[in-house]
Amino acid sequence: MLSVYMPIVGLFVLAAAFALFSVTVAPFVGPRRYNRAKLAAYECGIEPVDQPLSGGRFPVKFYLTAMLFIVFDIEVVFLYPWAVANDALGLWGLFAMAVFIGTVFIAYAYEWRRGGLEWD
Repeated sequence: MLSVYMPIVGLFVLAAAFALFSVTVAPFVGPRRYNRAKLAAYECGIEPVDQPLSGGRFPVKFYLTAMLFIVFDIEVVFLYPWAVANDALGLWGLFAMAVFIGTVFIAYAYEWRRGGLEWD
């Protein structure tokens, strides 16, 4: 019975060995050409700003965008299996998904009202 799973175990062992080998060998065979640009922090293509680690408040728009991503990411994670198993779930599945979509719509309306969808 366990022999059925041996190819999967072998694949995991092979992947772990490759990852360990890559991490171990990279410092020895990789190039070491450091310059000022490579040592600087990367901030999405803009010039890095000197700012203390403890300072600065993030704008509310940052959190609204993060919340929007999480809401719709979770929505997709739940909608895809529901769409696949729609026939088996019947009327109860339709009702449960309607409640879920209603909850997501409330989050969407809150996000819209707070200005999270306005890109200045």
